[in-house]
Amino acid sequence: MFSEDSFIRRHKIITALGILPVLLVLFLGSRMIGPNRSYKVDFLKVGADQQPGVLKIGVAKRNITPDLDLYDTYVDVDNDNKYKPKEGWMSHIKFVAGSDTYIDRNHNGKFDPVWIAGFGSNRPAKGVHDPLWARAIAFQNNGVTIAMVTLDAIGMFYDKYIDIRKSIDPSLKVDHVIFSSLHNHETPDTMGNWSGPIPTPSAFDHKNMERIQKACKEAVEEAVRGLQPADMYIVPITLEKPEDFVDDSRKPIVIDRTVCCARFTKHGTDDTIATMVSWGNHPETLGGDNPLLTSDFCGYWRDGVEKGVTDPNGVKGLGGMCLYFQGMVGGLMTQLHTTVPHRNGVDKYREDSWEKAQALGDNLAIVTVNGLRGSNVIKCDNPRVGVAAKTFYAPMAGLFKYAILLGLIHPGVFLTSEGICARSEVDFARVGDLEMATVPGELYPEIANGVVEAPLGQDFPIGPVEVPPLREEMNGKVKMIIGLANDEIGYIVPKSQWDVKPPYAYGMTHAQYGEENSGGPNVAPAVHRTLLGLIHKLQDAWPK
Repeated sequence: MFSEDSFIRRHKIITALGILPVLLVLFLGSRMIGPNRSYKVDFLKVGADQQPGVLKIGVAKRNITPDLDLYDTYVDVDNDNKYKPKEGWMSHIKFVAGSDTYIDRNHNGKFDPVWIAGFGSNRPAKGVHDPLWARAIAFQNNGVTIAMVTLDAIGMFYDKYIDIRKSIDPSLKVDHVIFSSLHNHETPDTMGNWSGPIPTPSAFDHKNMERIQKACKEAVEEAVRGLQPADMYIVPITLEKPEDFVDDSRKPIVIDRTVCCARFTKHGTDDTIATMVSWGNHPETLGGDNPLLTSDFCGYWRDGVEKGVTDPNGVKGLGGMCLYFQGMVGGLMTQLHTTVPHRNGVDKYREDSWEKAQALGDNLAIVTVNGLRGSNVIKCDNPRVGVAAKTFYAPMAGLFKYAILLGLIHPGVFLTSEGICARSEVDFARVGDLEMATVPGELYPEIANGVVEAPLGQDFPIGPVEVPPLREEMNGKVKMIIGLANDEIGYIVPKSQWDVKPPYAYGMTHAQYGEENSGGPNVAPAVHRTLLGLIHKLQDAWPK
């Protein structure tokens, strides 16, 4: 006979087992529906009925470095920068047991550190090397106001940016806000893919995400409220030796050699308000074993532009605030395999190190300052502002499709004639002779610059789809392609270069890296098609 207590316990177990499937269905259902379900943009504004006057510019920044005193710390017994407790983490599959212990500061019985994103998923932060930032710039002229935010972050999904847009003070009458992450592999997880040895939604740091969203809102509002008359100077800079800066780790070898730069000064003076730079390179100079939060080479680049780079062969800084907007990093654009020279002409750095990060950032700062002070700089005498934006639906395949269906990433499943899709967005903005096209992930440079190939061994027996190259269709004297903008849907791989099945392209004995971190072979055509239409739409409406 069962006792009354055992009967009650058994009843509770049965009830719990019955409730768990219901909760799982509700969770998956909510994630499949996703937040802001009805949100979409499809607009154009160029203020064609108003003559442009003096351009107005505003900037602001917010520190988004988490306070590590509020998180759990751990004792890393073997100093491998991974958390391995005595009981192990599924040691029979992947993670081995160790002797690490942690201090449970919030007394919830589990390890809650700041998880660093990028590379492996078991990388708890041990400290802060330098601050992380949300930096905003606002433009206003001819009745159009737009703002742009660049984040020291690995990336964020579309729904998080939508929330920020909705929170901005409507009295400021901002027509559009564009966001971009630097895809920094030495910053906290803002996507949920790296939160713990076995990432789970419950381990994701929602409070930190809310702090970042609040910081973006505040930075945009301050930038708009601080608008002031400005003069505008732009220049495209060609890297003469790109192999000193970046490596393309996948065939075909296509590297974007153009560093796009803009400088805004107080009207009628040489006092810098802001500089904008855009170029593509993964911020991962410290590699996957680094346990310190850092803005990587991006911070050294910005500091060098603002404050200068010391001798030998340094430059005087431009002052103001420098904002770096990530470019095209698909391919994979990285400095991991690059030997970066020191500006002294003697030292060189190939292995992951702080010296390498600083050398790369300093070299980029020197190139930027010299370019903006050089004879090729262009002053924009007609700084009209315009912007166009469009929501689109990217067809998903492979792991991304199932991860979205299971509610693990990118909440919101949308069914179209092309199948299961993720909702995303592209933008096209113009300020004077500066044009800025945004893509919601890591674009392969050949899609913008040309040389999309159809190699023997490709999975799809087709010619190049993403043609013409995006930059050929842009009219600006400086043409920025801003990556990881308003979303992160992974690598945007040319369909004719998609290659996961043997025989492999380029005579390879194995598949090249890339497709496993892509939403699928039909993402690139959708991004290219939608963005190309948006570029033409704004150009057609642009006053002649």
